[in-house]
Amino acid sequence: MKLRNILLVGVVCALSTNINASERITYKSAKSSSSYYQMAVQVGENIAKKSNNDLKITIEESQGSVQNVKEVRKRKGNYVFTTPPVLVKLALGQKAMFSKDKAEDYNSIRTLFPIPYLTMHMVVSQDSGIKTFADLKGKSLLIGKGSFGAKEAKKYVNLFGLKGEVKLVGAELSGAVAALKNGQIDGLLLLVLILLQM
Repeated sequence: MKLRNILLVGVVCALSTNINASERITYKSAKSSSSYYQMAVQVGENIAKKSNNDLKITIEESQGSVQNVKEVRKRKGNYVFTTPPVLVKLALGQKAMFSKDKAEDYNSIRTLFPIPYLTMHMVVSQDSGIKTFADLKGKSLLIGKGSFGAKEAKKYVNLFGLKGEVKLVGAELSGAVAALKNGQIDGLLLLVLILLQM
């Protein structure tokens, strides 16, 4: 499988060096409605199948990558998680949201494998009149809430030259389709993980 380096999957050192038959592994992913979670389920199914069920994978829902990294401090055993590489760097440097943590709590993180590219999609209603980026001025876009995808969506709106020109709605993506259909929003921006055949 050919994978690209956008995000990494971190793994506590115990997993990378001490996997035995019938090992239990906890894989902390993302919100259950996300493409990351779907990827985790598929990875777990494939690992179980390829190991003749000697490796038991439990997929756990998460509120996001920061939570995944912070849980390294209290997790024991085989703990695998998804996160952008920059968060591990921040944790090791005791910066930003990790400023009050001990850097040594994160020393056991290892890279297991990079995961595939993410693609930003923009979905708009036909009635919105949006056909170009310039048409987004004065419109509302749902971008998600508290996730890596929401941060990336804000970044892209700025890159389009529309900072302050678009109303960014920070709400859960689970209600996006209904909000789009009933006219509460004009569109949505979301990251989609390109899943490759394993």
